[in-house]
Amino acid sequence: MPFKASILTLYPDMFPGHLGLALAGRALERGDWAIEAVQIRDFAEDKHRSVDDTPSGGGAGMVLRPDVLARAIDSIADDGRPRLLMSPRGRPLTQERVRELAEGEGVVIVCGRFEGVDQRVIDARQLEEVSIGDYILSGGEPAALTLLDAVVRILPGVMGNQLSGVHESFEGGLLEHPQYTRPQVFEGREIPEVLTSGNHAAIEKWRHEQAAKLTRERRPDLLPNQPVKK
Repeated sequence: MPFKASILTLYPDMFPGHLGLALAGRALERGDWAIEAVQIRDFAEDKHRSVDDTPSGGGAGMVLRPDVLARAIDSIADDGRPRLLMSPRGRPLTQERVRELAEGEGVVIVCGRFEGVDQRVIDARQLEEVSIGDYILSGGEPAALTLLDAVVRILPGVMGNQLSGVHESFEGGLLEHPQYTRPQVFEGREIPEVLTSGNHAAIEKWRHEQAAKLTRERRPDLLPNQPVKK
């Protein structure tokens, strides 16, 4: 069974978006993974196809109704796939969680809009809230595409060279080391000599040192989880 993503959204035309291009797009065409976008509005029962209402207790904006969203979720078979809600208050998405998702059979993703989703449907349908960062988007769709981008690219057969995913930021708990390619000299700046030395042990040592240096400077919060390298 290929990895399958079911997306509940008010804007199904946003999918597959950029995931229909390049390596992910070719993998989609081959059937290495699949995606379906479900229109939440199809599960509204009034003549206006209403999906939202005013917040209880007052306040600005609108809230997605639990009854409509629950019907949309229930239209997708409960096959054990994680049910995710893209939300700025969710747990931050990590590469570790991305790998866990990639090893499963797929995901069901709810894309929120307006001021959010009624808490009762989050609880009743056991939605796992996931955040891609400490900022607010216009809706959950861009966040869902980002999550799927991270997952799909590491599915078997998607990347041309599976090793290319091993030496990247967060894969080993560190940011990625600097990368270089030809020409040897660019505007007076040369490729570090060690990278053209042919000494693979020295190259690996240099790369680890550079990765650790960048992480200390830019993301020191990642370092406590790092094993001591002897």
